[in-house]
Amino acid sequence: MNTVSRFVFAYDRYTSGFALRDVARPIIRRLARWDWEAAQRPTMLIANSQNVAERIRTHYGRDAEVLHCPVELHRFTVGEGRGDYFFIASRLLPYKGIEAAIDACAAARAPLLVAGSGPSEASLRRHARGSTTTMLGFIDDGRLNELLGNARAALVPGEEDFGLIPLEAAATGTPTIALRAGGALETIREHETGEFFDEPTSASLRSVIMRFDRSRYDPKKLREHAEEFSATAFIERLQQLVASVRR
Repeated sequence: MNTVSRFVFAYDRYTSGFALRDVARPIIRRLARWDWEAAQRPTMLIANSQNVAERIRTHYGRDAEVLHCPVELHRFTVGEGRGDYFFIASRLLPYKGIEAAIDACAAARAPLLVAGSGPSEASLRRHARGSTTTMLGFIDDGRLNELLGNARAALVPGEEDFGLIPLEAAATGTPTIALRAGGALETIREHETGEFFDEPTSASLRSVIMRFDRSRYDPKKLREHAEEFSATAFIERLQQLVASVRR
């Protein structure tokens, strides 16, 4: 039994036309072959989402069991939802789609708070100048709980393998607006715990932001949804998988 390596992400980008220098292509091909061969050896592969399991099937030709990541529920309490802002908590990387979220909120004249750090932080801070976005940098758990619990909604503007933010937001009673792709399809129940926008563009996200109404969502039901992904549920599922291999 083993978890799938993160190399599947690089391989996915490579095979879909990710720009690499010609000198790197033979290396990537050899690494991809080595990775494929290594993935055939474990008795069982485990993926953190159905989204990743499908990639494993595509690239490795194997089925994978899904074990969703757990939410640390003790870190979050249901908030009052009285803020007028949207909220992003994320590692600041290009594929996260945060620049599009900044543009969408500016066009909708909606305040956006962005928490996190990463390689794209400097460029995002430049992009956010004069907009409705405030870049917060790193924040601690207490501040994350407070800001999530009072936000109109959490935003997930890019495709995630799984993504805990929709569940962490739900644990505070806050819905999420996410790109209709990737792990968000497994962590958000449309019209119950959040909404989707269909294209990875600022215009598509803006249209959802403009008509979004937090009052339609029940904080109690949101919390109950997050509890389905508890540490207890994670451990029980893991024990079932281990037992199935031992039989």
